[in-house]
Amino acid sequence: MAIEVRIPTILRSYTDGAKAVEGNGKTLADLLADLETRHTGIQARIVDGDQLRRFVNVYLNDEDVRFLDGISTELSDGDNVTILPAVAGGMR
Repeated sequence: MAIEVRIPTILRSYTDGAKAVEGNGKTLADLLADLETRHTGIQARIVDGDQLRRFVNVYLNDEDVRFLDGISTELSDGDNVTILPAVAGGMR
C-alpha cells in the first residue's frame, strides 16, 4: 500500500531534502513508524508518545486527522498525507 507523504521544509533534513516520500501503513501511526525506518528522527518531530504534537497539523487527503481518528486514522492505498507545522507569531 503506497501512501504519499508531503514533507514540510523544516523536516526535509530527515528526508535528504525530499518534498514528498512514500510510506506504508494501515493507520497514521503505522505510516509514521514506517517512515521512521527510512528517515530516522522524523517520527519524534511529529508525535509525542501516542499523540500528534500540539503544533503539528496532519492532513489526510486535505482533511485534518484531528477531526477523524487522530493518529489512529485508517489509511488506504493512494492516500495523500500532508504534514504541516503550525505557524504562529506576528506583531502586536
